[in-house]
Amino acid sequence: MENPKFELYKSSANSQYYFRLKAVNGKITLSSEGYIAKQSCKDGIASVKQNAPDEQRFERRQNNGSYTFVLKARNGEIIGRSQSYTSPASRDTGIDSVKEDAPNATVDDLC
Repeated sequence: MENPKFELYKSSANSQYYFRLKAVNGKITLSSEGYIAKQSCKDGIASVKQNAPDEQRFERRQNNGSYTFVLKARNGEIIGRSQSYTSPASRDTGIDSVKEDAPNATVDDLC
């Protein structure tokens, strides 16, 4: 089993930088928006590490039987989005995973 990690990568489609948080099982639990600058993407990872332990930073969402969450910074800006889950319970398990994994996850720079 791997340790939780952030993967920082550059999209060949739009040349923007992104990060994703992978849990110990290798599944992606959180993904970022695109960043123009690599340093801004690194700052986004730092913000996730700082905000993930705080339950109040997570916003649970539901749309047409799909359950998701977003992680917000103190200023209310979205810093990460989840995959879609089939139930509120599985979504909440995803949140718990991010809360536990993000603060100490390593960063793997794939650029």
